[in-house]
Amino acid sequence: QVQLVESGGGLVQTGGSLRLSCAASGRTFSVYTMGWFRQAPGKEREFVAASRWRDGETYYSDFVKGRFTISRDNAKTTMYLQMSSLKPEDTAVYYCAATSLYGCPRVKNQYDVWGRGAQVTVSS
Repeated sequence: QVQLVESGGGLVQTGGSLRLSCAASGRTFSVYTMGWFRQAPGKEREFVAASRWRDGETYYSDFVKGRFTISRDNAKTTMYLQMSSLKPEDTAVYYCAATSLYGCPRVKNQYDVWGRGAQVTVSS
């Protein structure tokens, strides 16, 4: 089993930056894709970004493309989400997720391991 722990959330002003981290432990060799999702109050959990763990191919949602960057460390145990030019509508709980399946990285049902989430609040 893989365990995921997010860190790095917080409060930032509009236009500011934050970096989220997701530390993976356990059977990390089984991970095929890791992703970030977010959920705002009263809304569905939505895809933000993902990375194929083996070749580093990345995917982004249209609303974060050019502002957010997903990356991982060389040991493939930590994933990052660098967020820049933050907007109030980026306010949400951000979740890290992992899957050993080969499927569409944008679909949350493809992921079978989730972290507890990190709150990101962007003030106007």
